[in-house]
Amino acid sequence: MNKMFVIAQMESAHTDAVAHGLALAKQLNKQAEVFAYTYAYLSGADRDNPRLAGVAQKALITQREIQLQAHLDSLDAEDVPLHVIWSKYLFEHACSHAQRHGFDLMVKAVHHAEHYLPTDWQLIRHTTVPLLLLTNNPLNNGNTTLISIDLGTSNPAKQRLNDAVIAHGKQFAKATGTKLHVAYVLRIPQIVRDMDILDINAMVKKAYAEHKQKIAEIGVDADCMHIITGEPELCLFELACRLKSQYFVVGARQRQGLLGRIIGNTAEAILSRMRSNVLVIPAQD
Repeated sequence: MNKMFVIAQMESAHTDAVAHGLALAKQLNKQAEVFAYTYAYLSGADRDNPRLAGVAQKALITQREIQLQAHLDSLDAEDVPLHVIWSKYLFEHACSHAQRHGFDLMVKAVHHAEHYLPTDWQLIRHTTVPLLLLTNNPLNNGNTTLISIDLGTSNPAKQRLNDAVIAHGKQFAKATGTKLHVAYVLRIPQIVRDMDILDINAMVKKAYAEHKQKIAEIGVDADCMHIITGEPELCLFELACRLKSQYFVVGARQRQGLLGRIIGNTAEAILSRMRSNVLVIPAQD
């Protein structure tokens, strides 16, 4: 439905998610709505006083609304819908509301340029719509969008996820005027590489030949297709740094049940290193 769910940044965030989100909404031709979250604990005897709790809640919501409306006015975006939500767990409301109301992109600023906070990981693990996490880290100031896919998979769900990552990567590259780069990592443990028993160059050439048709379908220039060997989290981080990728697009298959707290060791390792703006595409299994 071309609707963007923009989560307003907290004071400690390193980048302005509202300004960046609204600018991106215009580039992607999406209708943006801004959601701000606030919550506070009362201590002592006041905690059990419903009237006092209600007054404090109303005051905090009003304060936050005034602050953000002034920010929207400064961006000439006074008509953008603004919602201030009282919620202890941001991810629970955001993920549920975005899905139920037809949003197709969620945007949030990370609070620390060097790592994600628990709230960021909760969003990554539970969102059913693509999630863009913004950072102002200087490593991402290039003019590229890098996507990571698994060309070697025969799993239908992973193949569908590949297609979704490619589609979103192309959309972002076109809308933002960045150049699309594609990465496929042949996983080879460092200890095996150090033993020098494999012909790495031959493996890479073989992979290019085997996936020639799919690479042609993606439609990137030869110098923008990267088949590399090693551990994915390190290889992709180094490639993103070398390209100074503004956006990094990756798919994530979120696990359920007892494994619901993680999205997969490889994906989490990749995301924990990445310093670009990260677009996470959840699998629709």
